Amino acid sequence: MKLMPYWLDTAPRFTGGQAEVPGGDVDVAVVGAGFTGLSAAIALAKKGASVAVLDAGNVGSAASGRNGGMCNNGFAQDYCALSGKLGRERANMLYRAFDAGVSKVESLIAEEGIDCDFKRVGKLKLAAKPEHYDKLARSQALMAKECDPDTHMVTRAELRSEIGSDQYFGGMVFGKSAGMHVGRYGHGLAVAAAKRGVRIYENAPVVGLKRQGGSVHQVETPGGSIRARQVLLATGTSAVGPLAWFRRRIVPVGAFIIVTEPLPVEVLDRLTPRRRMTTDTKNFVNYFRVTPDNRLLFGGRARFAATNPKSDVKSGAILQRSLVQVFPELRDTRIDYCWGGMVDMTRDRLPRAGERNGLFYSMGYSGHGTHMSTYMGAIMAEVLNGRADLNPWRDFDWPAIPGHFGKPWFLPIVGAYYRFQDLVR
Repeated sequence: MKLMPYWLDTAPRFTGGQAEVPGGDVDVAVVGAGFTGLSAAIALAKKGASVAVLDAGNVGSAASGRNGGMCNNGFAQDYCALSGKLGRERANMLYRAFDAGVSKVESLIAEEGIDCDFKRVGKLKLAAKPEHYDKLARSQALMAKECDPDTHMVTRAELRSEIGSDQYFGGMVFGKSAGMHVGRYGHGLAVAAAKRGVRIYENAPVVGLKRQGGSVHQVETPGGSIRARQVLLATGTSAVGPLAWFRRRIVPVGAFIIVTEPLPVEVLDRLTPRRRMTTDTKNFVNYFRVTPDNRLLFGGRARFAATNPKSDVKSGAILQRSLVQVFPELRDTRIDYCWGGMVDMTRDRLPRAGERNGLFYSMGYSGHGTHMSTYMGAIMAEVLNGRADLNPWRDFDWPAIPGHFGKPWFLPIVGAYYRFQDLVR
């Protein structure tokens, strides 16, 4: 079993990074070489800007390469509850932004000729309890009327057409959702950016940001510094750099994934005949999908803990037990990959983007970042060009999380609370 992301292990290694240390002047310095940063860099370069992207690790090696490879439209929250809180018009506007995120991924892949197995197979959200089905049905009825007619319910009696398991009580299908190979996607974005003259610096953590007036900053790394007319922070859970204000507003929550050995097509046809991106309604969520080479990827919260080799193995064992509960016939199936990653979770599970003290930022995707990061990268390129009105999150306040100063000491407490909620609700 490899303790590394399947996506990164099966994708080409990006070789177009800068060999020299960071230096000189640029129009825009982007901190983070994930989907947000690379999407923004491509859009900025198309406008004629000189761009440098700096990452503490490698291209796409953090959240962008450690997720489930799902481009799922729709909110993390219940649509009825969120529209009641924000108002129907605003909720619909945000919902359409998530739709636009999936479409942006699709169009960018086509424009740049990225081979990453993008397919709009739809998402299936499974009801873990009978009352969860009723809640999904109420939301779907309102969504179909207001913002997403490409959704429908699947009763428990009909569920065998969607999944080969008796663990669930029906579900909801989101027709616009898609899946892709995020390792190859990240590599393709980096290649596209480099072809347009973007300077990409790997293993170049930003350790200092010195404001020199307006939005101009000196961006410092251990190897050198760059003077940038504008800076975009495109890194959500980074523990590196002078980002304390942002860390107080984001909780880095561990997410863990296992991937099986390749499975016979006839087995997959029984387990997931429509090859949907699939998730359930638990707080300790499970999600699964089929990879391009016919493995089953199975992920979830597993434990409210940070990721490291020891933690990943513990979480992988929990996920394997959950996998067998959902699909008993996979009891003896070999697990080839196990890894963890950090989700940049905001308090209300909605992204944040804008400008603070001359620094532009987009982060906090809260588990829906595969497509929203790509979309917001392109949007932030417009914001940096003076179009702040295009930012869907421009009017959202972002207070600090009480008692949170960067290290999430409270995660075990939060985990115990949500585990209890899964038992009683």
